Amino acid sequence: MATTGIFLMSFLLIHLSVNLFLFYGEEAFNNAVFFMRRNILVRILEYVLAFGFIVHIFFGIRLHLKNNKSKGKIDYSVKQPVTTFSSRTMIYTGFLILCFLILHLMNFMIPMKYNDNINSDYILVISLFKNPVYTFFYVFSFLVLGFHLNHGFQSSFQSLGLSNKKKLFWIQKLGFFYFWFVCSGFSIIAIWFFFNGNK
Repeated sequence: MATTGIFLMSFLLIHLSVNLFLFYGEEAFNNAVFFMRRNILVRILEYVLAFGFIVHIFFGIRLHLKNNKSKGKIDYSVKQPVTTFSSRTMIYTGFLILCFLILHLMNFMIPMKYNDNINSDYILVISLFKNPVYTFFYVFSFLVLGFHLNHGFQSSFQSLGLSNKKKLFWIQKLGFFYFWFVCSGFSIIAIWFFFNGNK
């Protein structure tokens, strides 16, 4: 969970950096997408990424079932650690993210890679962001992702043994900055082009 989680969080930063080319115009974004699509290393990493998602989902479900099974064996006379809303809802936010990912692949990746009638990736993206329903769901999905990352970032470092009492404060701060930066970045792009896409 921790290893695939950190890998997927790194992917989000790369994905956001490509999306930022939207602000530089059609030619710049199309060139960025073309470079990512034709780069042999990126093409190999796409399969690694897909495998990472599958592994992450598998272990997420397994962990959720294991936690549910252990609840009945807990000695409640012992004080239990306080859990956050983010940690308690990981399986549900994960499911919503998976639903968004499927929709995202159907609307962006598959048409971009396999539809020869798409002349401009930029126009495809902007046209989708003009749709208020899609834009609302897009922004809502990244809000959900924020809750998921809020717990996932910190727990990944703890699971890998990279966190202790001294480092925890800074890991929490870095995690807070990371999920706000990523989720706000994607959301602002969608909202910007929803209001300014026609200009």
